[in-house]
Amino acid sequence: MTLGRRLAGLTGSWLAAAVAVLAALALAGSLVVTWQAVRMDQREKAALAALQDYGAMLAKLGDMPGQAATDAAFLAAWLSAVQDRPGDAAALERNCRTGRGGAGVRLITAPGVAPAGAVALAGARSEPLPRLGANVHRLELPAGTLCPDRAVEVVAVIDQVAALRVTVGRVVERPGGAWGWAAAAVLAAGGLILAFGLLVSLFARRRLTAAVAEVNRSLDRAALGDFSNRAPPTSVAPELTELSAQVNRTLDRLQELLGWLRDTSDQLAHDFRTPLARATARLDRLIDSADPAERTALAEAAREDLQALAGAMNEAISLRDGETWVFEPVRLDQICAAAAELYQPLADERGVTIALDLAEAEVLGVRSLLQRAVANLVDNAVKFSPDGAEVTVRADVVDGRPGFSVADRGPGIDPALLRAGARPRPAANRESHGMGLPFVRAIVHRHGGRLAVADRQPGALISARF
Repeated sequence: MTLGRRLAGLTGSWLAAAVAVLAALALAGSLVVTWQAVRMDQREKAALAALQDYGAMLAKLGDMPGQAATDAAFLAAWLSAVQDRPGDAAALERNCRTGRGGAGVRLITAPGVAPAGAVALAGARSEPLPRLGANVHRLELPAGTLCPDRAVEVVAVIDQVAALRVTVGRVVERPGGAWGWAAAAVLAAGGLILAFGLLVSLFARRRLTAAVAEVNRSLDRAALGDFSNRAPPTSVAPELTELSAQVNRTLDRLQELLGWLRDTSDQLAHDFRTPLARATARLDRLIDSADPAERTALAEAAREDLQALAGAMNEAISLRDGETWVFEPVRLDQICAAAAELYQPLADERGVTIALDLAEAEVLGVRSLLQRAVANLVDNAVKFSPDGAEVTVRADVVDGRPGFSVADRGPGIDPALLRAGARPRPAANRESHGMGLPFVRAIVHRHGGRLAVADRQPGALISARF
């Protein structure tokens, strides 16, 4: 598994915790690096002082008589004089007491002569420091050797001069109180960053968990048919902004489809009820009738009713087919003209006039559904208009939005129901626009439009705008 996939599997809370840990480790690492840099600077200063002391000692050795290298008594006296410089003992005592550095220490040994100087240097652990010089070493002296109760670090020059082995060094200064406070501040900052990161990760995890629970609750309620609950707003869990929006869009779409299914069922029930009722009544009369001519007429009428029912069923099945749902440019004015032509014979029987006011208007939609919506409205308007009335069918474009409308002089819509925002029902208990109107509304909404119903007193105006 690649690193990218591993990181993708981490949650935001784990990433926050990891960032906090890395930040704390980075601070600790910077503290260690700074410590090493400070110690190296202090060692360099001690090495420079030790080299100066060593140069001064070499100058004094160069002034010695020639017999000094073999005259043990002369060498012992010289060593004592060089080692016992005024102030060295006091400086070392002060360094041991305060932890400061800078005191000079020396050790000189020669064959047949007792060592002179800080004898503790002879047994110290030595580490070469070639970066500071060829003969420069770091000596570690534990507590009780050079200082009674404090460990000491010495940078010294160790070299062989004739018969003498010379060790000249300086005590390395320990970090002062300022460094201690700075180190404590850095460590405290690292601890605070770590604690803050862990708290933030815990908070983010709980917030994310709560938001996911809300999303799950919305989906569970939707599974039971309740679409009133939606995913939480982005302020609750910004990490779920896109997911919440997608869930809400999905719930809106499901609610729309369920509404479409409900309205379609209402429409099918309306379409099937009338021919079924007529066919049933005619068959009942057929059973009771003894007149052969009447029986033949009733059987033919019942057959026509059943054919109408079969046609409605076939139309409902065709609406389900995938080819019927292909979106294409559809001319609303042409659909309105076709619907008017289809219902003109029915209008002529009752003296109803279908007036057309058509302007070119085009939408992107499903032709069969839009045809069904317009035909449904024209059918209602012609069927429930008084004899000799006028039905106006209009198609136009208003403010760049195409649409169509059907106006009649029928019983109209109850104004109280319009104000209450309920589904329109026909006035005077007449079966008019209330039946099939939900189906038309679903079709218009499916195409991104809005259906408006207005009471004309008398009559109704139903318009769709896309």
